[in-house]
Amino acid sequence: MTTPLPPGSVIGILGGGQLGRMLSVAAARLGYRCHIYEPAANPPAGQVAEKTFTAPYEDAAALADFAAGVDVITYEFENVPTAALDLLEAARPIRPNRRALAVSQDRIAEKTFLSGIGLRTAPFAPVNDLADLDAALARIGAPAILKTTRLGYDGKGQARIKAAGDAPGALAAMQGASAVLEGFVTFSHEVSVIAARGVDGSVAAYDPGENVHRDGILATTTVPARLTAAQQQDAVLIAARILNALDYVGVLGVELFVTPQGLLVNEIAPRVHNSGHWTQNGCAVDQFEQHIRAVAGLPLGDGGRYADVVMENLIGEDVDRLPDLLREARTAVHLYGKAEARPGRKMGHVNRIRPRS
Repeated sequence: MTTPLPPGSVIGILGGGQLGRMLSVAAARLGYRCHIYEPAANPPAGQVAEKTFTAPYEDAAALADFAAGVDVITYEFENVPTAALDLLEAARPIRPNRRALAVSQDRIAEKTFLSGIGLRTAPFAPVNDLADLDAALARIGAPAILKTTRLGYDGKGQARIKAAGDAPGALAAMQGASAVLEGFVTFSHEVSVIAARGVDGSVAAYDPGENVHRDGILATTTVPARLTAAQQQDAVLIAARILNALDYVGVLGVELFVTPQGLLVNEIAPRVHNSGHWTQNGCAVDQFEQHIRAVAGLPLGDGGRYADVVMENLIGEDVDRLPDLLREARTAVHLYGKAEARPGRKMGHVNRIRPRS
């Protein structure tokens, strides 16, 4: 049994964006300090953490200095370079573990893993050149979507293929990166489950939320989602299966398509997740505190929900609505401390709270 980190311990967070910021706030409530490692200057998390290391992930000396000052390391995004992780892991435990990162960093590895543990995904095929793409389209069919295997998020690194004639242009959009072709899935809506696993193997899950995207970016998450009791149970069991198969420690986000044939896994995220922000105002223990509890070796909190919530992302100029949002009843505003609003940039979110139905 792992001894929990005592209050005053330091949690190292790789990445200084809004997720790192909210993790730092949650850690402080539990008596922990946070150190941030982030290549970009003045990150949002640096405004609330005890210390920020500003250096590239290739800087071995800075990484060693960062690791020496923390007790455990976690991360707010998946794409940490392998060489940096090698150095860090030699000094301190990394939670969630390296296997979770390896699986989620590569879409082919992710779908292969999910299929291997008996879960359904969209049909997929690796693509390295036009011949691969033509063969994949012949098997999977169109419409389909071509994605880079790594580094894509919020709609980036993707190209839709409506017909076979779109293949050359879609491949060119990958700019030479390895890719995967995914077949379109007929689904009524997307839901996500935020779940956590502790160092002792205990699992706690939040109610699934229903997601709506605009331009490839999450716009809203509504809880409760439109699911039958059986579908809700299946969603939680799917998340638990993934957590246990990865021997995971921390919070995991699982996106699912609701189809006539059942739930299909779209993707997983080995971290706190945008679609779980509703927990900040709908639960006694939100996803950020839950993650800190897990990586620190503390008992997991109750994921029970006491309110219905609609989370809305504030993207780009949406933040200009702040005065009106602050006047709304039963609405909690969460801003990320970003100085400049740009198209597609997440500036904050609001949680609209209603009595539980």
